[in-house]
Amino acid sequence: MSASDLPAILATACTANRRPIPILVYHQIAEAPPKGSPFRSLYVSPRAFARQMAWLKLLGYTGLSMSGLQPYLSGERDGRVVGITFDDGYQNNLVHALPALLKQGFSSTCYAVSGLLGKTNVWDEGLGIVQTPLMNEAEIRQWVAAGQEIGSHTHQHVNLLATDEAGCRVEMMQGKAGLESIVGQPVRHFCYPYGRYEPQHVAMARELGFVTATTTRRSRCHAQMDLLQLPRVPVLRSTSLPVFWLKIATGYEDRRNK
Repeated sequence: MSASDLPAILATACTANRRPIPILVYHQIAEAPPKGSPFRSLYVSPRAFARQMAWLKLLGYTGLSMSGLQPYLSGERDGRVVGITFDDGYQNNLVHALPALLKQGFSSTCYAVSGLLGKTNVWDEGLGIVQTPLMNEAEIRQWVAAGQEIGSHTHQHVNLLATDEAGCRVEMMQGKAGLESIVGQPVRHFCYPYGRYEPQHVAMARELGFVTATTTRRSRCHAQMDLLQLPRVPVLRSTSLPVFWLKIATGYEDRRNK
């Protein structure tokens, strides 16, 4: 792909929702490791997660996967909805998050790393982050059979900014194709690993047929945002229920959009 190709490829499909839509992002649904452990903030306890899902329901929100959210993002439907996403595909999402999702009748999207299914978060090992099991193929199928969705997080959880163009394309293609072969259905949603990407990666996502792609940029989704550069709302270990409400129902996260 040359620079002259980018304008046509980057013709954007944008959101047209009439009200702000938060897309929540979680990582691990498990008890946090000891104090001082790296990235301890990315753990949300099973109890806290269950309370958050119950709170959403009580407030009249419906939690949806990215496919379920699409008609709302495109403006075809309007309602009190929240996207629910999980990055990396941890086994504890299946064990601890799924029961709480099913109890409230919610769907969600888990972005899995196709080349590391059944292994651990090895991309974090050099940072001293606790190694935690990822869902294997059978568990991925169990997740989907329970009404949840799988999205792609590349094949090996690579940093796209540190990978050449050919390598990025292979990572994104293999991530998509590998998961499709496991679940037996199209994988249409993508998440940029580490939230790092450039315009050419957005173009690749579009070429490969992804309908949405999520980032780590903080905000709710507003009209005229690129569907392949969607911001999200992080839910952390420290997120209390009052702050959780602020994140989804007010401009709290929108002000952090940088």
